[in-house]
Amino acid sequence: MKTQRLTFLLIALSAVVLSATAARPNILIILCDDLGYADVGFNGSKDIPTPTLDALAKNGTVCSSAYAAHPVCGPSRAALLTGRSPYTMGGQFNIPYFNHQWGVSTDEVFLSRVLQKSGYYTGVLGKWHLGEGHEFLPNQRGFDEFYGHLGGGHKYFPRKYWAEYEKRLKAGDTEIPPNTTPQLRNGKEAHETEYLTDAFSREAVSFIKQASAREQPFFLYLAYNAPHAPIEAKQEDIDKMAHIEGKKRKTYAAMVHCVDYGVKSVVEALKETGAYENTLIIFLSDNGGVSGHGACNAPLSGEKRGVEEGGFRVPMFWHWPGVIPANCTFEYPVLTMDFYPTLANLAGASIPADKELDGKDIWIDLLNDRNPHPDELIAVISHRPEHTDIAGRLNEWKAVRSGQHWKLYNLEKDVGEQNDLSSQHPERLQDMVNALNKWAATHQMPAWVYSDEERERWELNTNPWFEGTFDLQ
Repeated sequence: MKTQRLTFLLIALSAVVLSATAARPNILIILCDDLGYADVGFNGSKDIPTPTLDALAKNGTVCSSAYAAHPVCGPSRAALLTGRSPYTMGGQFNIPYFNHQWGVSTDEVFLSRVLQKSGYYTGVLGKWHLGEGHEFLPNQRGFDEFYGHLGGGHKYFPRKYWAEYEKRLKAGDTEIPPNTTPQLRNGKEAHETEYLTDAFSREAVSFIKQASAREQPFFLYLAYNAPHAPIEAKQEDIDKMAHIEGKKRKTYAAMVHCVDYGVKSVVEALKETGAYENTLIIFLSDNGGVSGHGACNAPLSGEKRGVEEGGFRVPMFWHWPGVIPANCTFEYPVLTMDFYPTLANLAGASIPADKELDGKDIWIDLLNDRNPHPDELIAVISHRPEHTDIAGRLNEWKAVRSGQHWKLYNLEKDVGEQNDLSSQHPERLQDMVNALNKWAATHQMPAWVYSDEERERWELNTNPWFEGTFDLQ
C-alpha cells in the first residue's frame, strides 16, 4: 500500500475491538467462476468493461497476490467456506455428479454456520458444488436462504435448459445432466425465466432488502457461475463487445460485463437500504481462467487446473468505506482459507474450539500492509491421470513441477514464470522440494474420486507420490 498509512494504522488498532464498539459488518463475498486474472479493469483488462468492479476496487484494496486453495472449482470453494486445505480434508477433486453420498464432510463447520449462530442472516446464491445429498445442502450448512444449482456448471438460458430437462424427465431418465436441472430455492424446484447471472443479481438485491427488514447483519455468498462454460451470453451484451475480435472472447466478455452490472444493482440495493457504509465486500474468482473459453490470465502463465500462477492466483479486492484503505494495492499473499478466521473474528463469531483451520486472521496485516504469511509455504497440487503437478511458493521463490522436471522462479522478478533458475540455485530448489514432500505427507486419502479406476490408480501410485514426483532428476 502506498497511501493513507497513518490513518489506517489507527483504524487497524481500533479494529481489535470493532465488534464490541460498533455495529458488526455485513459481509458480502462475490465469487466469479473461472474468471481470468486479467479479465477485470482493476487487474489490467483493456477490452472488458467492468466499471462497477473497478470503482469498488479503486475505493478499496486490491490484493495482487491472492491465491485460491486449489486450481479447480469444488476444492477451492470447500476451502473458502471451511478455512481448511482441501488436501487435508480429502477434498482434492470435484465432487462427481449423480452420487448423493459424497460431499464436504458434515464434521466441517462452515463459515456460514458460525456466522448464523452469531446472529447473522445468511444466504448463498448461485453455484454450490459442495455436495448434492440432503445433509450436504446449503440449508443444512448454516445458510438461511439458498437459490441456485448444486452442480459444477449450468446452462444460462432457462427456457432452453428447462425444455431439455422436461424431455428427459418424461423419458424416465434417472441421470439428467445437472447443467440442465431447474434452479432450487431452499430445496424446492424454481421455474426460473431470466438469464442466470441476472437472476442471481436479482436474488441478491432481494436478500439485501430482506436483511434490512429483519434488522440483522447479513452474510451473503454470491457465487455467480459466470463466466464458467458453457460460454453463453445475451445478445444485447454481446452487441456491446463489438470492439472485441473472436466470437468466444466476445461472448466471454459479455458474460463478465453482465456480472459487473449485476453487482451495480447489488451496490445500489446496499445504498438504498443504508447498509453500504457498513458492508465489507470481497470480490474474487475461484481459480484461474480457461484460455480456450476466452479468458486471459496475463501476465501469468498457465490456467485453470494448472499449478502455474495462472491456475490459482486470482483477482481479488476488499472494500469497506472508511475502514479498508482506498486506492491501495496489497502485494503480499492472501489465501482464501484466511477468510474463515478473519471474517468470523471480525463478526465477533465464536469458532469451535476443536475447529482446525489452515488459514489465519489477516485483518491487522491487511490494514497495515504487513505480510500475513512470511516464510510460510503456499502449496498446491493438481492430480492428473498420468502425473502429479505440484508447486510451492515461499516468499518470493516458487518451485514448480508440471509434468516435467522441477523448475524454480523468482516471482518478484518473474511473475510470468519464464526464467527457470533451478540450475543457479539447486540447494534452494532442493529445500523447497523437501518442504513440499513433507507437506504432501499430511494429506488425506480423497473422500471421493471420479471413478473406481481413479481410486485404483490413486492407491497403486500412492498419490501424490507418483514415481519421481519429488525427484529432482
